[in-house]
Amino acid sequence: MRKVLVLEDEENIRSFVVINLKRAGYETIEAGTGEEALALIKEDPGIKVALLDIMLPGIDGFEVCRRIRAMDSKIGIIMLTARTQEMDKVTGLMTGADDYVTKPFSPAELTARVDALFRRTGGEEESVSADEISQPPFLLNTRNRTLEKNGQRVKLTQVEYGIVKLFMENPGKALSREEILDAVWGKDYFGELKIVDVNIRRLRIKIEDNPTKPTYVNTVWGYGYKWGS
Repeated sequence: MRKVLVLEDEENIRSFVVINLKRAGYETIEAGTGEEALALIKEDPGIKVALLDIMLPGIDGFEVCRRIRAMDSKIGIIMLTARTQEMDKVTGLMTGADDYVTKPFSPAELTARVDALFRRTGGEEESVSADEISQPPFLLNTRNRTLEKNGQRVKLTQVEYGIVKLFMENPGKALSREEILDAVWGKDYFGELKIVDVNIRRLRIKIEDNPTKPTYVNTVWGYGYKWGS
């Protein structure tokens, strides 16, 4: 069963989300506080995707997101927010979220986002032509969906893994933001191109020797990014 955690303190909104996810074939687990959500995630390793409201009593959605990622969880995370400020979106992504949905949202948009993220978290098997891609100092294991740099494991979200895999399969090739978005988030993704830039920024912090002067993920100004020089 495809399990989704819904963290939302407003019961009417939570009920709306839960009803539509159930209609789409998901099993939902509900939480009204961040503390409750974290406890449920620890108890149930079958949860693949978490929807996190930002404004909550107690610890907020950003902190819940941070704590989930600190557990080295590969759960897909979507932030739910009523606020449209750019900083909220960027903050959510930089704390480890994979996507965000701004309220009010349509049931079709929400389920499409969850469907796409569920696929990326490994909820559906991925066909691969090789078990490993080696580009020193990196080694990507496509069966285990892991990355090592100089023999040390780099903790990646599943979106970050998807970006690295795309880059390592296309070394030296300039990839537009649109190409990266289609390949990693899916052609039916509803969101904005800036989600690519924020995830690249987050990825550079993890893999570059000096994130401010990247040598692996290079910017192609006015176009996108490429792997290597």
